[in-house]
Amino acid sequence: MDSTLPSGTTRRRVELRITRPLLTWFARPTVTINGVGQPAQWGVGTWAVPDGDTVIGVYCYNRVWRFGAASTTVAPADQGYEYRAGVLPLGPGSLRPQPAA
Repeated sequence: MDSTLPSGTTRRRVELRITRPLLTWFARPTVTINGVGQPAQWGVGTWAVPDGDTVIGVYCYNRVWRFGAASTTVAPADQGYEYRAGVLPLGPGSLRPQPAA
């Protein structure tokens, strides 16, 4: 008999490279997976995502406002993305697939 996976487990991970902008004014990044926010750090990290199409987003925030929001739908074949906020802490950011290595 096949056992089912425990709740919250996944076999799929997506790599995110979160690039720190020049002017952050003490901002920190947040990653959202299907609308659920999770704190993040600058640099490269991996995130567990559900199987199938998943909406993943990143934005920066400080104690006053949030900025640099970007989101995309992650297809099952995608492995990694790179996030970049704008040069100034205003306006949208970009979330693009990383080139295959």
